[in-house]
Amino acid sequence: MPQGKPEAVPEDGLTTRQRRNRPLLIVHTGPMKGKSTAAFGLALRAWNQGWPIGVFQFVKAAKWKVGEETALLALGEVHEQTGRGGPVEWHKMGAGWSWSRKQGTEIDHAEAAREGWREITRRLADERHTLYVLDEFTYPMKWGWVDVGEVVEALANRPGHQHVVITGRDAAPELVAAADLVTEMTKVKHPMDTGAKGQKGIEW
Repeated sequence: MPQGKPEAVPEDGLTTRQRRNRPLLIVHTGPMKGKSTAAFGLALRAWNQGWPIGVFQFVKAAKWKVGEETALLALGEVHEQTGRGGPVEWHKMGAGWSWSRKQGTEIDHAEAAREGWREITRRLADERHTLYVLDEFTYPMKWGWVDVGEVVEALANRPGHQHVVITGRDAAPELVAAADLVTEMTKVKHPMDTGAKGQKGIEW
């Protein structure tokens, strides 16, 4: 879209303002790092707009310390204490819903993932958040734990003004087709290619 000029304007009857302000389904996929990082950057912008934010992590373990979690929850406390920004909720294994990989069978993991998705659908119906970050949600769909068609239908019919960003590798073609904005992270170079380990402030 060079210089902000659209390649094509759909015949949907919407004004420019209406089209610009519609809720978006966003997908960050691809093999390279940065998918979650970009989604959490969106969450920072959302907080600054005063939007209620819900982050739902489907794979990362509870003991994994995510720097963005600490920062966004601190901003949630700022909102509670001062009214600045928006409220923030962050759910993962051990701190809310338990859909992440954990001890147990694959059947246990699949059911936990489905319950996590069911909770999100309830929140969508209630219009609980303005921005949903469904971190690494592509994996439960890839593994067949959550039905892709059901996800696409629920997100296409979500009420109100609710933005959703989904991260993870191997996004299903149906999800990509339904999304309004899709970014694929591809690798050009990475320090780990030469034996470097992850480091503070970069990987976590």
